[in-house]
Amino acid sequence: MRPIFWCFILLMPITVSSPLIAQPAYTADQIIERFSASRPSETSLPLGQSRGLGASRAVCVGTEAECGRQARPPSPTFDLMVNFGLDSDRLTPEARRNLNEFARALKDPRLTELSFAVEGHTDGRGSDGHNMDLSRRRASAVVSYLEARGVDRSRIVPRALGSSQPRTSDPMDATNRRVETRLAQ
Repeated sequence: MRPIFWCFILLMPITVSSPLIAQPAYTADQIIERFSASRPSETSLPLGQSRGLGASRAVCVGTEAECGRQARPPSPTFDLMVNFGLDSDRLTPEARRNLNEFARALKDPRLTELSFAVEGHTDGRGSDGHNMDLSRRRASAVVSYLEARGVDRSRIVPRALGSSQPRTSDPMDATNRRVETRLAQ
């Protein structure tokens, strides 16, 4: 007679972060902090800029060079972590997760008065005309996705930059195929 072996399996829930479902590269709160911190406070506005009380005037006493217009600092940018395949304007699942966080941030009351430029980029492959068209389609794909998630279309303006602003020294690098955003001026 053979002995009988009993095997018991205890089933317990296990929490494991699956590598198949990547988390977004950033949270809505991080985006809100980035852009709400970049808004000038009323006390930090340069002399002569409106503080919401109508037009203001200033008189400069000095030479023309001393009183000349000050260059406006570049508006803050934010890498949306939206990258594309070669010659593609299709959003990847990772890009959608990141854009969901961006859409959530743009609907936050702290950012509702801000408008954003959504800038499409390409790598150096292809003609200038092709790259401008492809970067326009990439920016438009992002704008359409955000609009479908409740972001007011008037607050997100697509811009095509083609391959004119590579992120890396190698213009053919895949990281140059991207969409970034910045405060619209």
